Amino acid sequence: MPINIPDDLPAGAALESENIFVMREGRAMSQDIRPMKILILNLMPTKIETEIQLLRLLSNSPLQTDIFLLQMATHESKNISQEYLDKFYYTFDEIKDRKFDGMIMTGAPVESISYEDVDYWKELCEIMNWSLKNVTSTLHICWGAQAGLYYHYGIPKYPLDRKMSGVFPHTLNEKDEPLIRGFNDTFNMPHSRHTEVRAPDIKRNPRLHVIAESRTAGVGIIISEKASQVFVTGHFEYDAGTLAYEYDRDLKKGLAPHIPANYFPEDDPRNDPIVSWRGHATLLFTNWLNYYVYQRTPYDLNDVGKDES
Repeated sequence: MPINIPDDLPAGAALESENIFVMREGRAMSQDIRPMKILILNLMPTKIETEIQLLRLLSNSPLQTDIFLLQMATHESKNISQEYLDKFYYTFDEIKDRKFDGMIMTGAPVESISYEDVDYWKELCEIMNWSLKNVTSTLHICWGAQAGLYYHYGIPKYPLDRKMSGVFPHTLNEKDEPLIRGFNDTFNMPHSRHTEVRAPDIKRNPRLHVIAESRTAGVGIIISEKASQVFVTGHFEYDAGTLAYEYDRDLKKGLAPHIPANYFPEDDPRNDPIVSWRGHATLLFTNWLNYYVYQRTPYDLNDVGKDES
């Protein structure tokens, strides 16, 4: 089934060129069906690229999905026009009285800053608190996962000696978990971050379960007790060239970045990267939509959060 997006969202043309079934607003409104409503809190500076990456993964589901994009009203974006945000993105004030089947909270390039010093932290805390009663399940990505673990559970982050950049093998801890149904015992996932959360801190909380770990990259996937929150410390959504783009960007900034690990053949940036995570990325997003959104959300969205204490 398709993802439903605004008629003229630029990401739509890119997805249609990949033969992804995208339904525009006008046609979707004519169908008598209750689609899943997914809110994407896009904190990445590369807004359009992130939209395409996430929408591509959300489209690999038999479920019809309405997409709502959310921006931070207390932050001024430098890489996208305010006109674009005003046209395609909601503010929290515009959606806070609504309920959603699922929410995705992306990463953000603010890892070296303490949470409280992020200019939109207060607003983000309000949104994270709101999600507990108004969203069936929230998927947090990279810094979004760190921020969610800190806000909801007090899990700290730690600076790394060098940037964790590359594609790393992970091992499953709980093979019967529906979120990773269909996964191989080991799988690859891209990481791109300067900080980390640590397994001992997470495992001390009985409400959290570490589903997958990497010897090099550390904790990979965490899930809350009732599966209302999923935390992914890497970037399953990344395209083939995203790590290469970040590497080149950092080179141009004079930051002397390390070559992303396990990414370029023979560790030579002149070689095209090898994608080794796409299948598991699709599985994770499809499983999340199916098992923790569709099968747990009430038909009447007004009932979301009513059974929570």
